[in-house]
Amino acid sequence: MSTLSPTPIPSSAASGTKRERRKEARPGELLEAALDLFVEKGFAATRVDEVAARAGVSKGTLFLYFPSKEELFKAVVRENIAGRFAEWNNELETFAGTTSNVLRYCYQVWWERVGSTKASGITKLMLSEAQNFPEIAQFYQQEVILPGQALIRRILERGIARGEFRPVNMDYAVYLVLAPMIFLMMWKHSVGACVPDALGLTPELYIETQIDNILHGLCVRPDAASPPPPPLA
Repeated sequence: MSTLSPTPIPSSAASGTKRERRKEARPGELLEAALDLFVEKGFAATRVDEVAARAGVSKGTLFLYFPSKEELFKAVVRENIAGRFAEWNNELETFAGTTSNVLRYCYQVWWERVGSTKASGITKLMLSEAQNFPEIAQFYQQEVILPGQALIRRILERGIARGEFRPVNMDYAVYLVLAPMIFLMMWKHSVGACVPDALGLTPELYIETQIDNILHGLCVRPDAASPPPPPLA
């Protein structure tokens, strides 16, 4: 009995398939390389030819996908931060627990997906360089800061509407929630380098402490017991 051997794939077709896979991977590789360099060196000091070299492509190839360094940076922000807001808003819509648990989950997810990653260095970059690049600053405000504040506001409003949180000044309460996140990003990329190892902190424990304090101030507490009546004369 004869056996059929598989029809060999022409080498040109095989190499074509590899090239197609390689082409599909290039934008992601470029964004990863760009994130590394933007966090390491800042926006001004990062050169597109360095990004291309780290991704293993030519500068011309980079410009096929991203026509300028500004557009490359915007794509990095959308890939790592701004593009997550739709997902986070959907999670809020379907969350069945208390608003205290929503806020705890919010911090946990933020730390896992942004705070503990290289993407958290983008905040430090913006704080350092936004004044010199107003177009980038405006982009970051529209696609990160405003959606982030809106999401936190929705969480706080949820708690107030359900009678779980007391009414607060929403404009300032948003920053109450943001402050621990900003501190951790600065600690990870700046402050931590100045602090001896013996004084290091565990981010998860820091977050837990901060959320306990925030909820202590936000949550509605039962009224204090009425004072006892005065003694009879």
